[in-house]
Amino acid sequence: MAGEVRVVGDNVDVGVYPLSKALQIAQQQGLDLVEISPKAVPPVCKVIDYSKFKYDQKKKQKEIKAKAHKTVIKEIRFGPNTEEHDFNFKLKHAINFLEDGAKVKAYVHFPGRTIVFKERGEILLLKFAQALDDYGRVEQLPKLEGKRMSIFVAPKNAKK
Repeated sequence: MAGEVRVVGDNVDVGVYPLSKALQIAQQQGLDLVEISPKAVPPVCKVIDYSKFKYDQKKKQKEIKAKAHKTVIKEIRFGPNTEEHDFNFKLKHAINFLEDGAKVKAYVHFPGRTIVFKERGEILLLKFAQALDDYGRVEQLPKLEGKRMSIFVAPKNAKK
């Protein structure tokens, strides 16, 4: 711990004081002496109410977190032999998700030996992306990962 510190703060004569004098100044005001810049020569300390300082910091962090935009990803699953009615049903759900501002991850799952129909899956996903063209933009074209082929669609204009 340093012998002398630079004291700053409200209602304080800014200057370099011995540590005991700096603590005494803070005590007289009923506040705390908080080290702000320990690497400075001499170290800089501020006379503040530490609990209020911590409370304000927490409050700022909470505000920042509340303002951060949370991305929601909704998944829609198809099979390689999905019929027209099921396709349209899932398409309506995707449109609702995009209008609500969520991203959509549509994927075709190839169980067992249906992996031989991967062209069907790709055609299905491209048809899906084309049908959603008015509501969203494709972020990632069909990509095969293991037994899944997926596509990502982001909303064009989200509701506020």
